[in-house]
Amino acid sequence: MRVLLSTYGTRGDVEPLVALAVRLRALGVEVRMCAPPDEEFAERLAGIGVQLVPVGPPVRELMRGTGLPSAAELSRYRTELVDAQFDILPTAADGCDALVVAGLAQIAARSVAEAAGIRYVYTSYSAVNLPSPHHAPPPRAGWPEPEASDNRTLWELDAHHVNAQFAETLNGHRASIGLPPVDNVRDHVFTGRPWLAADPVLGPWRATPGLDVIQTGAWTLADERPLPAELVTFLDAGAPPVYVGFGSMRPSPDIVRRAIEAIRAQGHRVLVSRGWADLDLVDDRDDCFAIGEINQQCLFGRVAAVVHHGGAGTTLTAARAGVPQVVVALQLADNPYWAGRVADLDIGAAPDGPAPTVESLGVAFKTALAPETRARAKALGTRIRTDGATVAANRLLDTLR
Repeated sequence: MRVLLSTYGTRGDVEPLVALAVRLRALGVEVRMCAPPDEEFAERLAGIGVQLVPVGPPVRELMRGTGLPSAAELSRYRTELVDAQFDILPTAADGCDALVVAGLAQIAARSVAEAAGIRYVYTSYSAVNLPSPHHAPPPRAGWPEPEASDNRTLWELDAHHVNAQFAETLNGHRASIGLPPVDNVRDHVFTGRPWLAADPVLGPWRATPGLDVIQTGAWTLADERPLPAELVTFLDAGAPPVYVGFGSMRPSPDIVRRAIEAIRAQGHRVLVSRGWADLDLVDDRDDCFAIGEINQQCLFGRVAAVVHHGGAGTTLTAARAGVPQVVVALQLADNPYWAGRVADLDIGAAPDGPAPTVESLGVAFKTALAPETRARAKALGTRIRTDGATVAANRLLDTLR
């Protein structure tokens, strides 16, 4: 049996499919994966014995500037990505029994699966990405900000924007391979029975008519890598520090300085994760330490709080570690959703906007570092599931059999 997995995005988009790939391979399934051609993804997949089929431009190149590409550039990138998927996915899917995709960027995938006569599964990592009257659509970079406030209207506008971006390109390709046009591109990609690879405690799905969502739990793997000796020395030298990191995102200028100032005012040391933005320390005082890519599962159990951008993976890892969180959400994708979940669960704080002041950060840290917040975070951590990828792998094989 052979399965093709496909996504396009940063490490947070790729890593859950890596976890699914490992679980599928343990069940005897051959796995291929379509992902961006970035060297780190190629190395990651090679390490688990999975063939990478590169699709689209390297993601780091798109994230290299101080901000996101312009709306016109994003529109061009999206169209070119659909063209690349129709060029590459049919060959990648040859001989496969199923195509499992993650993210709305996978516009061509269902058509490729349909033409090949194989099973297609769409996956979201956050409930907010799926249409529901219970929440508004996530912010989508490069598309107009809707003026409506009603969630149903907002989702209708969202479908309109997706059609405006993709309908002509998608239906042109579908016609070329003998498939009929689709009227609603977004819902065509999502299907009526999408999977939700998110923890049901941390990010539950609320029942919505017309959408039969299968929530498997988050797709993760245990990270066995040891922490670097220099970091262990720093951790052992004092009280638990506060971690500050924004992954592949580029936060607002000066956010690290503000965070360090606010954390120091609370009497805590600081760990700064450089990330794709290559963040650095603001001075050479010995109460701060900078780190590169690290085993967060191991590290987060040794910190006082985690400051991050609201990525699904970081939110989950911090929650599993039972550590309070301060989410400085960039107004992009599911970041505001996860900031809201942390605040709603009272396991941390989420200051307003992507560029909080030292004062607002200070208030957030005071909330996150309070004993009662830590107690709630620790209690919630014991309820987070770790078997999502196994559940998904078994479910996929059951449907194929």
